[in-house]
Amino acid sequence: MKAIYFAWVRERIGLSEEEVAPPREIETVRQLVDWLAARGDGYAAAFANPKTIRAAIDKAHVAPDASIAGAREIAFFPPMTGG
Repeated sequence: MKAIYFAWVRERIGLSEEEVAPPREIETVRQLVDWLAARGDGYAAAFANPKTIRAAIDKAHVAPDASIAGAREIAFFPPMTGG
């Protein structure tokens, strides 16, 4: 699946997107965030406070407990404000 990173998530990781292949036991967005955070210092910094991360699967906003089964794309971004 393609992981896409926005704003300060992208800045901390150092990538705007990448292909990821999490292990089969990774089933939810929350588990994917934890798995990504363990991949290195930049990822750990980006996902240090998972409650501040928002996610979208195939361009639809999802909750942390959403399944990633069948996802082609998952995007991670900080909370957005309107104006």
